Amino acid sequence: MSELQLGAVISVVTIAVLLTGAPVAFSLGAVAVLFLVIYDGMGALSIVPDIFYGGLDEFALLSIPMFILMGAAIASSRAGADLYEALDRWLYRVPGGLMISNIGACAIFAALSGSSPATCAAIGKMGIPEMRKRGYPAAIATGSIAAGGTLGILIPPSITMIVYGIATETSIGRLFIAGLLPGLMLTLLFVAWGLFSAWRGGYKFREGQAQHFTLAERLAVLPKVGPFLVIIGGILWVLYGGVATPSEAAGVGAMFCILLVVVIYRMTDFTALWRVVSSAMRESVMIMMIIAAAALFSYMMSSLFITQSLAMWVADLEVNRWVLMFYINLFLLVAGFFLPPVAVILMTAPTLLPVIEGVGFDPIWFAVVLTINMEIGLITPPVGLNLYVINGIAPDVRLQTILWGALPYMLCMVLGIVLLCLFPQIALWLPTAMMGKSF
Repeated sequence: MSELQLGAVISVVTIAVLLTGAPVAFSLGAVAVLFLVIYDGMGALSIVPDIFYGGLDEFALLSIPMFILMGAAIASSRAGADLYEALDRWLYRVPGGLMISNIGACAIFAALSGSSPATCAAIGKMGIPEMRKRGYPAAIATGSIAAGGTLGILIPPSITMIVYGIATETSIGRLFIAGLLPGLMLTLLFVAWGLFSAWRGGYKFREGQAQHFTLAERLAVLPKVGPFLVIIGGILWVLYGGVATPSEAAGVGAMFCILLVVVIYRMTDFTALWRVVSSAMRESVMIMMIIAAAALFSYMMSSLFITQSLAMWVADLEVNRWVLMFYINLFLLVAGFFLPPVAVILMTAPTLLPVIEGVGFDPIWFAVVLTINMEIGLITPPVGLNLYVINGIAPDVRLQTILWGALPYMLCMVLGIVLLCLFPQIALWLPTAMMGKSF
């Protein structure tokens, strides 16, 4: 059996194990150990602990639990509701302004929390009932927030960008900067669709339900959300300016976010604070286990010469590189339907990187394209986590209705990928301008 045939067998076995519903980390680890034992004998078990724990032997990984803790602290407070209310007070006169407020709140809260499900939950609890009360159809109300929540894995600071950087040994600072303009581009595409659909559907305030806010009322809510935005701005500044490493910036950011939650929202109860820490710990352990198992899986693929053979096979193909990129995007899109973003990145990025670089694509640019593909996966079944979060907030709205409402935003993401392919400088200009060319 050739290496490529063996790789196909391993892929089928891995998919079959994942479809059983077993946790991703355990599935990857079990498949890796199985094939190592089959081809290298029982002696291969002696190196499994070293490879498993070696996958976590990376200083930059410390930033993941810190950013998760920062997001958990913000998500546990009323910051999302205040952010939504602040935007609503400024945009209430705009046709479709409530939908735009929701999308804008999702974009900003995504930067604060770095978590798509947390963004959906925080903004959706306020935004969905309010939109439906003011006459928006259930599909529009739920779909816009399900899609807006996906921005959490692209707009920095982003956990998926950190994972990609570690998996491919790419600068995390550059990845963060590269995600900024594409994140704003997607937000603007979402807002543009919101304006168009509001104009087409004639969604306006019903008589007697329109509110009017004075300038003082508009400014009153800003002091609550302003400090959190300052923290995010500070984190990005110290990262881009080379003042601190991602781990250091994440640690300081987490500390200040917890302090702000305590001071602004009076979260002084120990039980509430412990819930924040424990939820962050659970999510961090889950991601770390996936990272360690993926390291073992990658080692198995490399030791059996599958990764190298795949890279050589693709390099020998006489096919236009854009055709190749189309197939890669199609593969990532399908993978995102079934697996969470972190798992897809860890499983595919180390294998695809030599291929991408071999045909002349920039790995920083590819990280942004890959992440947008993962965003689409968050609002498509069967895994589509954001769909289930929204369904939990509005249980009377059918899952199919939420999916139908999110469909235009999926098309906006596809358009975003096309624009990035046509104009790669959307992702590459800012990192180059701020940090110079990468070599």
